[in-house]
Amino acid sequence: MNGSEDENIPKIRFDLSELAGSMGDFGTILPLVLAVALVAGLDIGYIFLFFGIWFVISGLLYRVPVPVEPMKVIAVIAIAEAIGPGEIAAAGILLGVIFLVLGTGNWMNLLEKWIPDSVIRGIQLGLALLLLKTSGGFMLEDPIYFVFGVAIIVGIFLFSRWRKIPDLSSLVLIFLALGAGILVHGVPQLVFLSPPALVLPKTDDFIPALSVLVIPQALLTLTNAILATSLLSRDLMSVKLMPARLSRTIGLMNLVSVPFGGMPMCHGAGGMAGMYRFGARTGGANIIAGGIFVILALFFAGPSMVSLISVGVYGALLVFVALELAKHAWKTESIAVTITIGILSLVFSMTVAFFIGMALAYLLLYIEKKQSAFHPD
Repeated sequence: MNGSEDENIPKIRFDLSELAGSMGDFGTILPLVLAVALVAGLDIGYIFLFFGIWFVISGLLYRVPVPVEPMKVIAVIAIAEAIGPGEIAAAGILLGVIFLVLGTGNWMNLLEKWIPDSVIRGIQLGLALLLLKTSGGFMLEDPIYFVFGVAIIVGIFLFSRWRKIPDLSSLVLIFLALGAGILVHGVPQLVFLSPPALVLPKTDDFIPALSVLVIPQALLTLTNAILATSLLSRDLMSVKLMPARLSRTIGLMNLVSVPFGGMPMCHGAGGMAGMYRFGARTGGANIIAGGIFVILALFFAGPSMVSLISVGVYGALLVFVALELAKHAWKTESIAVTITIGILSLVFSMTVAFFIGMALAYLLLYIEKKQSAFHPD
């Protein structure tokens, strides 16, 4: 059974476009997971392994490109406040339970009706702006590689349009960046995956995890990883992924992975936009991405391999992911609500933006109904 209400979804295929698209979200995933592994003392090998496994499962289940991403709120707070593996594991387990429950029954359908389209579009716009901000930080760290990356992506995009061939810009850029990294730093040594070890939180880890990590992450996961991803799948591929099924896979991936050293994971509209932008059209891109992560986990279970690629290259990739995501945010029923949420997400947080955006959306709806009552057709 697939995860869509539309049976006319594509057959899984493996070609150069799917290979290029499989790397479309790496610019978001790799910097976050490497930083969290370093700060929290998690084993990067098992983080990569579970990313690989769930990329493959998602590709087989949905048969369209559905990304697997680190939970961004948890990642950012863990990096900023040096949160330990116990609290991260507690947050992942709690969120796994929450979204597994929300994915059963009619909960997700009710939430989809309760949260206006303009609010979800605003979350998309806010995420696009945050990705641009992140890209700007990467650009400042390595402007030469950033400019090089943008030039490669734009040049190959224009050439592909001129010659009517697939856009392989991300694939070309990643391989050029890897080649440059090997020339500068040398060939990385093989680092094999270490034996597994359980990462079980203590009772004392659950209370701070709930207040600091779970509540803000749950709001972002609900809006961006589930509802916005469902909406974007319709925009991009005319296939609406069912929010309840997205919620269930998020619940399962965390309950299965986090106790064994995996990082809390979700889906994401930004990742879908990135994979689609660079050529992914089927679940084959997911399976390829999963294979890459499993190989990294088994044989390159350390940061040296991935750190061969300059952060400037990640920044260049993120620019075009953000533009793809922002393009669809304008398909809104209320430009005022969407822009307000986008700006507040950038200035404050997505949690603040969500609640203010919800209040504004319902206020505008109330005013519209009052005006209709005073001025009936």
